[in-house]
This record gives sequence, structure tokens and C-alpha cells, in this order.
Amino acid sequence: MQNYYKSAKLDNVCYEIRGVVLREARRLEEEGHRVLKLNIGNPAAFELDVPEEIQQDVIYNMHQAQGYVESKGLFSARKAVMHYCQQRGIDKVDIDDIYLGNGVSELIVMSMQAMLNTGDEVLIPAPDYPLWTAAVTLSSGKPVHYHCDEEQNWFPDIDDIRKKITRRTRAIVLINPNNPTGAVYSTELLEQVIELARKHNLIVLSDEIYDKILYDGTRHVSTASLADDVLFFTYNGLSKNYRAAGYRSGWMIISGAKHRAPDLMEGIEMLSNMRLCANVPAQLAIQTALGGYQSIDDLVAPGGRLFEQRDTAWRMLNDIPGVSCVKPEGALYLFPKLDPKKFPIVNDEKLVLDLLLQEKILLVQGSAFNVDDKQHLRVVFLPRTDTLEDAMGRLGNFLSKYQQ
Repeated sequence: MQNYYKSAKLDNVCYEIRGVVLREARRLEEEGHRVLKLNIGNPAAFELDVPEEIQQDVIYNMHQAQGYVESKGLFSARKAVMHYCQQRGIDKVDIDDIYLGNGVSELIVMSMQAMLNTGDEVLIPAPDYPLWTAAVTLSSGKPVHYHCDEEQNWFPDIDDIRKKITRRTRAIVLINPNNPTGAVYSTELLEQVIELARKHNLIVLSDEIYDKILYDGTRHVSTASLADDVLFFTYNGLSKNYRAAGYRSGWMIISGAKHRAPDLMEGIEMLSNMRLCANVPAQLAIQTALGGYQSIDDLVAPGGRLFEQRDTAWRMLNDIPGVSCVKPEGALYLFPKLDPKKFPIVNDEKLVLDLLLQEKILLVQGSAFNVDDKQHLRVVFLPRTDTLEDAMGRLGNFLSKYQQ
């Protein structure tokens, strides 16, 4: 009998954060092993809970979540996002410029489907959050990766971006604060990117999901606050700042040169209507989250959990011979480099698989983030410091004996 096969459009779609190594981790867990999952930024797994007032507000208003709502989202939630835009300096955003989604992931895929024709190019950072590359590919576009310079605190290389712009380029992606590197971009860098977008008629897609997770007094500037003559899509949500990853509550803001994009905006609205609406209970959390006490500030301040965990993991990684790591200014990740002279890694997926099998620690290989080498790993620093100290010690012991 004839077998059934996946669509050919999925042939080049990859999301290795949840790939082969994770499947092996699940097998180990089924056998009774305890695996320390430092592979995804899932706060709830490490007792970083949704603030109580947000949980209670959702429960109290649950009776309002029984039916469909406006496809773009609840008015009250979008109004709260609109006020947030005003706080961040993103001007002239109306209620109808805001779309709520089942997490930012859905909104990224939706906007790529609306924006791209076959062969259209999108400039994406390397390393990237791989959903961006997958979403562009799934939408029949071509992801073109621009270089971020580890020697310059992982900032995008403007010259490399400039060289990779072609007549097919439609948009440029910024992930700021960055996943996986933790870089937070300067106003000067953002203005340089905007100038390229202005010159070449590009849309700027700014993923700002970690905009409140900042360390050492670092300030985040929303890209869309810096100009109004370029078209901006800004993505954000509750998953990280409010530890509500499972709520799947995100939003997309369209701002700037909206007058040049009525047809594109019609396409996005069409796709929004097709999914009827985003999940309503999670929309109930947005107004309380954005308008209430910002408990994330306590977590990232000196002495706070995330601050101390970042410092512990960063220090211990750099103490491992042959390992170096740029200190992240934001987000929840470290992206250490293994010295190729000491660790001539041929297959970084095998490296993380061997680490999993030997030490029961789950990381993600750097190549999953579309870098062009095999010398990087992504480490999540969400566990408490004692757990991180143990894990980094075991990683150091593993690397000291590792040979491919």
C-alpha cells in the first residue's frame, strides 16, 4: 500500500530546539532518568510563576471567555497594548493596528504568510531564534542570514546586512533583546538598521519579547520609537516578562508608514479572521499584566533570582578551560563558544547528545540557531543557582574529557 508523506514545503523547515536530542531526552525520562532541561526558556519549569494577581484576574473573568471575540483581540487588552506603545514612544498606534495572537510565534507565521511571495527574501540574524527562519521558509520565502559579531557583543554587522540586500529583499528581522546571545542593541545600531530599511524600502520586524528582562542598568529602546517613515512590525507578549509561557498570549503592533501598506494590512486581517480569534482566557491577562506591578524588575535587579543566576552561569562557563562567553545584557540565555583549538567539534548535535546521555543535561547546539560554525551552545540560566553550579561543574568535567 502507498505510504503518506509530509508536504514538500516542509523539507527545509527546521526547529531543532525541539528536535532529535529532545526526543532522546523524552526517552530517558520515560526510563526514569531525571533530565535537567536547559534547552528552552520555560520559566514555570523552574518555579518562576505567573504573578498571582494575573492568575486571579484571569480566573475571576473566566466567564467572559466562553465565546469568540473580535478576531484582532479583546478591546480592553488591545487598549492596554496601545498604552504600552505610548510608554515606549511608539507613536500613532490605533486599536486596529494591534493584533493579539496565540503567542508571538503564531503572529510571526501569520505576518510572513501575508507578506511574502515565493522567493522573497528576509534578512535574519545569525545566530537567530530559529522560528524566524522556519516561518520565512514555510511562507515560500528565502531566509538570508546576516552576521552578528561575537567580538562586538554580538551586535549585527551593518556592512554584512548592506551587502546582502537585493531587489528581492522585503524585510529585516531584529531580535532585541536577543535570543540566543542576550545582546541588547544600542540606539545608534537601531538607527543604522532603520536607515538601511528607509533606503531600500524594507519592513522592519522587531521581536522584543524580552524587553523587560535587562541587567546591569541596560536600557531597551523599541525600534519603532525611532522613526515614523518606515513600516514596523513589533512583536511582544506575556511569555517571558510575566513568566506566562503556557498562556500563549502575544501581540503584534503595526506602526510607522502604515499608509504605504493598506493591502498588506488587509492580508493580515484576512489571516486573523481565518483563525477566528486567539484564545480568550489568555487575553484577559494582558491588561492586568501591563498595568500592574512589574515583578520582573525585582528578578533582574542585583540580588534578584535572574540576575544572580545569570552571573553564576556566566562566571562558571568562563572558568571552564577553552570556553568563553559574552556576558548577556538581557533575556534568559548564554551562548558560549568552545575554542576550536581545544575542541575541534565536527558535529555539535552529537556533542549535546553525548552530554545528555552521560550527564543528563539538555542543551541546544549552536548550529540550531543558524550560525556557520559548530563551536557554540545555548544555555538557559533559569534554574536556581545551586542547580546551575552543579550543572556547570558537570559540563566542565564532561568537556575536559570530550573528544569526537
